[in-house]
Amino acid sequence: MRLALTGKPYTSKSIIASNQRMVNLYAEVNDDPQAPSPITLYPTAGTVLFGEPANPAPTRCTYRTTLGTAYVVIGPTVYFVAANGALIFIGSIPDRASQVIMADNGLAVVLVDGVEGWAIDMTSNAFGAIIDPSFYGADYVVFLDTFFVFNRPDTNQFYISLSMVDYTLLTAGIAFDPLDIAAKSGSADNIVGIATTHKELWLIGELTTEVWIGTGAADFYFQLQQGAYIDHGCGAQFSIVSADIATFWIMQDKQGSGIIVKAAAYATEEISTPGIVADLKRMVTFSDCVATVLQYDDHLFVVFSFPTANKTYVYDLKTGYWGEWSWLNVDNGTRNRHRIQSAMFVFGKNLIGDWEDGTIWELDAEIFLDNDNPIICTRTFTHLVDDKYDRVTYKTFDANMEVGTSHQIDLANGEELPQVFLSWSDNAGKTFGEPLAQTLGNQGEYLTTLSWNRLGLARDRVFKLEWSANLKTALNQAFITLKPNRS
Repeated sequence: MRLALTGKPYTSKSIIASNQRMVNLYAEVNDDPQAPSPITLYPTAGTVLFGEPANPAPTRCTYRTTLGTAYVVIGPTVYFVAANGALIFIGSIPDRASQVIMADNGLAVVLVDGVEGWAIDMTSNAFGAIIDPSFYGADYVVFLDTFFVFNRPDTNQFYISLSMVDYTLLTAGIAFDPLDIAAKSGSADNIVGIATTHKELWLIGELTTEVWIGTGAADFYFQLQQGAYIDHGCGAQFSIVSADIATFWIMQDKQGSGIIVKAAAYATEEISTPGIVADLKRMVTFSDCVATVLQYDDHLFVVFSFPTANKTYVYDLKTGYWGEWSWLNVDNGTRNRHRIQSAMFVFGKNLIGDWEDGTIWELDAEIFLDNDNPIICTRTFTHLVDDKYDRVTYKTFDANMEVGTSHQIDLANGEELPQVFLSWSDNAGKTFGEPLAQTLGNQGEYLTTLSWNRLGLARDRVFKLEWSANLKTALNQAFITLKPNRS
């Protein structure tokens, strides 16, 4: 009996039910009914150095402006990002642990860190503090309908700037009207974040969410959209991110928290799997999650990074598949959360800020290393169980792989052909045995089939493939040939 190991990567709350992990891989669904494989798995993009800060520190924000320029905040330092990768100092802010959020109106960039606010002149890069007495600090800032919109920290209130304020007004203390302030009307819970989609203002609270729209009313420009009330708030303040006319965050309400949702059309839809929810519950904390969005290879990814848990989950909007991203610490062999803290697309490049030292990396699908270090790709397959029989004989495992030509392997100078490692678990995926290696093949071998034979007997088996290579690879299909045995 020969079975194709297909299916959506999925991890259930119990590994006994399902343990199909996908690490450092993304899926391309083949719509052609004649395609030899319904799904092809490709390695995630690698990283190459773009820019380094003079004073290394964690990245707090990366931001591409509406004019196509870019800024980053690394520790206490605000930099202008040049197209050649130079990071040019423009100002300093307090070195707090908080994230920084930016927005711009084409004239000025506004930065907030939960306590204070600053402005950047988009023409001269002049930098200064917002000193208006009607500026109350903010965790979030967005720009909508000519106004900067802020939440007032630790309250259910939000407020707006004057229309189309520039750097001079912001730093001279004349950018706000003290009457331009309002509060969530459906519930008294504090606002933790603000998002904009479809020219709507989403006020996301600790327990509930409201949608406001611009009406131009004389007393206050924004008004509550009737019927746009959601009984879900947010349990991780900086998990809020917008993409593809929707907003995503880690939900919290009166009944609990720890579900990842997609919100659109005044309703929320859970996108997390039971396995991800269970993993969030097991974390010491998930409230420190930082989310960002990036796109490459025609896929839009929402990236949820968990600093304390040292894990990165990634949701692919094109396929609806979940995966994990990790990086390998070559000094100790451990796998850790991905280097990404925040991302921006600028200068025709996907740039990410490093969570540890503020290095700016270019994320490139044609790069197959993380700063010259291996990227370990992992695919764990479904449970193989036959309830009618006591044990199953696993005769052959076959993997159909593609090997590209982007890197010429120099065998004469000591480079080795990449290998693929097969291992398996007979305890429902809890632990795996020693892996068996097969050579992936040389560059250009587009239809390489790797086979492992005489794999023993088990009642319940989970197989796992792992590989890394400094060239393009793809996993097109995997098969298991087995023989049931009557007890």
